[in-house]
Amino acid sequence: MKSLKAVLLLTLTFIFAFSVNAQKDKSKRPSPPAQVSKEVNGTKITIDYSRPSKKGREIFGGLEKYGKVWRTGANESTWVEVSKEVKVEGKALPAGKYGLFTIPGEDEWTIIFNKKWDGWGAYEYIEADDVLRVTVNSSSTDAVVEQFTIDIEDSGDVILAWDQTKVEFSIR
Repeated sequence: MKSLKAVLLLTLTFIFAFSVNAQKDKSKRPSPPAQVSKEVNGTKITIDYSRPSKKGREIFGGLEKYGKVWRTGANESTWVEVSKEVKVEGKALPAGKYGLFTIPGEDEWTIIFNKKWDGWGAYEYIEADDVLRVTVNSSSTDAVVEQFTIDIEDSGDVILAWDQTKVEFSIR
């Protein structure tokens, strides 16, 4: 009986140690982390997110429901940091770090900058903590984008692309 307990304890210890190490190496996740950063007119813009894959699924209107707040990636909440006050689609956003959430729609998306930037997904999202919301149009991509991608152009335009959907908003 003691040897069975010892084997069980050793097995549980091994499983725990393995899972802790797997969590530390986020690059091994099915939706690996990514970060994009660019300096635009003296302002540093950084976006940190995880990159889920399409894997044959219908993404917007399927996996990610229209009209529902989305974490804009996978795993931990996506965040954006701006080093100076900027204008997002012409609306002021103070310097700081924000959770970047979106509400996908068939033709329009709501882009949300929220005080809560360090949560897991959109589970802790609270609308009252929104600092800024803007609405932008979505469009179709020329080809399927397998893995969710965020890019910042030299102009400060931010592009979100996944499956056959592309959304752009400006940070100036």
